[in-house]
Amino acid sequence: MKSLKAAGLPESPGTASNVSWLERHFRISKHGSSIGQEVRGGLVTFFAMAYIIALNPLIIGTATDVNGNLISGAPKFLDEAMTQVDPAAVGASIGMVAAGTAFMAGIMTILMGVVGRFPMGLATGLGLNALVAYTLAPRMTWPQAMGLVVWEGILIAVLVLTGFRTAVFKAVPKTLRTAISVGIGLFIAFVGLINAGVVRKPAGSPPVELGISGSLTGWPILVFVIGLGLLIALHVLKVKGAMLISIVAATVTAIIIEAVGHVGAHVGAENPSGWALNVPSLTNFTLPDLGLLFRVDMVGAFYDVDGHFSFPTFLGLMVLVFSLLLADFFDTMGTVVAVGSEGRLLDEHGMPDHVTEILLVDSLGAVAGGLGSVSSNTCYVESTAGVGEGARTGLASVVTGLAFLVAVFLSPIINMVPSEAASPVLVFVGFLMIEQVVDVDWSDPEVGIPAFLTIILMPFSYSITVGIGVGFLAHVFIKVIRGHAKRVHPLMYVVAALFVVYFLQGPLLALID
Repeated sequence: MKSLKAAGLPESPGTASNVSWLERHFRISKHGSSIGQEVRGGLVTFFAMAYIIALNPLIIGTATDVNGNLISGAPKFLDEAMTQVDPAAVGASIGMVAAGTAFMAGIMTILMGVVGRFPMGLATGLGLNALVAYTLAPRMTWPQAMGLVVWEGILIAVLVLTGFRTAVFKAVPKTLRTAISVGIGLFIAFVGLINAGVVRKPAGSPPVELGISGSLTGWPILVFVIGLGLLIALHVLKVKGAMLISIVAATVTAIIIEAVGHVGAHVGAENPSGWALNVPSLTNFTLPDLGLLFRVDMVGAFYDVDGHFSFPTFLGLMVLVFSLLLADFFDTMGTVVAVGSEGRLLDEHGMPDHVTEILLVDSLGAVAGGLGSVSSNTCYVESTAGVGEGARTGLASVVTGLAFLVAVFLSPIINMVPSEAASPVLVFVGFLMIEQVVDVDWSDPEVGIPAFLTIILMPFSYSITVGIGVGFLAHVFIKVIRGHAKRVHPLMYVVAALFVVYFLQGPLLALID
């Protein structure tokens, strides 16, 4: 084990005991890491994920339920015609969701570190929150929608405890796991480019373009370029803490630019070259409002307006819960593979240590997200940023989780970091992860075609689950038509059938309705 002095800690008996416990539990030296390296990696993961504190409230905190109420319980509109928004009500709702998002992310990420012992953060899942806000909530009240999220988490936890989820994880061929990792690398690089405004969706065709009308315009884009350039230079020079240094340096640059130039927020056509998400300016501290915790109705969604159980309603809701479950189920599998591959934390079979504990904590994240009224919490692929910085053990997750708990009280500091300052890390991690593409045998169509579809559909469809689903279906299909059906693990057939239902959920819901 590295000495206390090398770790930057005082050599007192109490501290020695603490370090010994950390070493025994997290096996830091075994993974070739150090306490300082874990702290740096944990902080980088936090900064790469922290955007969810600002983004989730814009989805969960602004959408209305079947009664036209915000998640806070207050009406969104001041008039019955729903033309005049109540800014005070929306602002309060956003604040409550922000505090709840950070709180639940902190608790679940610490749990991942201590129980799963894996360097991976958890927070409200993007895509999952949109499904809750725009599909579940309009059909019921917010507490009822969050009750369904809790049920989804309970179902996944049961699948873990019965061994089914772990068995499916092990049944996936190693080449597909590699493809999933590479696809996620492209996906998060694409997310980083979009968050920074480097890639945008224009008003007409083509579907996407570079910057504004094909030009890199505006101070925020310059911040992104500075951050990415600095990160590349530090990486090439093998400077430790390169990612964290890049984020901090780019944020400071952004704050100075905003203070001098008053760039302002990006508001559609009014200010297309403004900051994409957070305006980097110094703000005052505020106290958090955790009033959304435990506002959950576990059974109300299954009853009609007269209080009677409705089987058609139940059946329709089960399709939606299944969609949540499947997305959560396979997003996590892809993320675990990606994080493990990036940190060389997988064994010869492509499996991480403590996989059952990792999957169980992720399942409980869905339950916690529902109980916290912030939507399902799931593993974040942005954790690869921290792993790229050196995180190798669950200690990094504990650091990330503690940072989220601090962010509950200091959320204005998080709002000082614009997307343009954090996104270079996501783009760079895409480079680190795509290196694994050489592990796929592209000369064999039985391997190459499913891998190819998995890789391209993640960024092109903007969904990890879609990429995994199409890759699984292609794998089974090609094996069968080549007469190798017996070589396919039985669970792969089950999963393929489930993905068929997943991709046909729209027609199925229409049929039920």
